[in-house]
Amino acid sequence: MTAVDTKPAAGNPVLRSIGHVLKARETGIAIALIAVIVVATVSNPNFLFSSDGFRDLLLTPSLLMVVAVGQAIVIITRNVDLSVGSVLGLTAYLTGRLFIDIPGIPPVLVFVAGIGLGALLGLINGALVAFAKVPALVITLGTLYIYRGINVAWTGSDRINASDLPAGFRDLGTGEFLSIPLLTIFAVVVLVVAAWYLRNLRSGRELYAIGSDPAAAHLYGLRVNRRVIGAFVVSGALAGVAGVLYAARYGTVSSSAGLGLELQAIGAAVIGGVAISGGVGSVWGAAIGAYLLLTINRALPIVGIQDFWQRAVVGVLIIGAIVLDRVLAVRQHRRLIEQREEKP
Repeated sequence: MTAVDTKPAAGNPVLRSIGHVLKARETGIAIALIAVIVVATVSNPNFLFSSDGFRDLLLTPSLLMVVAVGQAIVIITRNVDLSVGSVLGLTAYLTGRLFIDIPGIPPVLVFVAGIGLGALLGLINGALVAFAKVPALVITLGTLYIYRGINVAWTGSDRINASDLPAGFRDLGTGEFLSIPLLTIFAVVVLVVAAWYLRNLRSGRELYAIGSDPAAAHLYGLRVNRRVIGAFVVSGALAGVAGVLYAARYGTVSSSAGLGLELQAIGAAVIGGVAISGGVGSVWGAAIGAYLLLTINRALPIVGIQDFWQRAVVGVLIIGAIVLDRVLAVRQHRRLIEQREEKP
């Protein structure tokens, strides 16, 4: 009787979809984000129920979300990009210099230049990782310092001020559409495009195969080097466009722009369920992780938690996510072994 009752439910596509959503790692992260917002709002209603509070909740994590999406794509291939913060800093300063040195330049061309520079720097990272056969952690740690050094040498003691940027360009960082910040809308568009690519295109699905088992992917005939380079190019391009948006958002750009952003991007991806060992995760999780990470930073002072514990909470979240990934991987491995043993 029990088997007969559960059969229709198991075959119901709606119930199956609900089951998949409830079991997804992204759902747990989203619930944690909502819980943080609720606790902070109860402690201080202005955290959410004020025009500035709601706006900051949407706006503040937007730039990190764009960078975290690119970082997630790289991590899925079993690599990591530590240079994204330096790439953002370079493209942010480039943005200001273009407006100063070429008066009247269209913002569209500035975006193209920022994306192009970011993609070029990502291409350098990807080519070194793919052809030099050196771990991405080492390569991008080196390029982190190289790109930052170039930025410091180029910037010197100079900096870009808001008065150097056209008002129309600055509106991209402060403007709204239907009470939603334009930067947030842009970040969501990037997220949707990246998620669609990973899910629906063969080249996107191959990134998961490469991350799961690079050696098997080679034997299967996948273009591993090309896909890995492509992932780094995407990560660099998104860091580049985030640099342009950084200039629009803050107006002031110095040599320290983007400093430490690479660790936040990796943390957002890992907290969002992207396995650091590759082959598992989604850009949706990375985006939610970015919002959770920065929302926690805003919420903990409101509930009276000291700065040390704020950092400790983020560290616990990252370690917990890595441990959970390992536990799930071991459990899945055991399940596969049991299924093989049960077969006649």
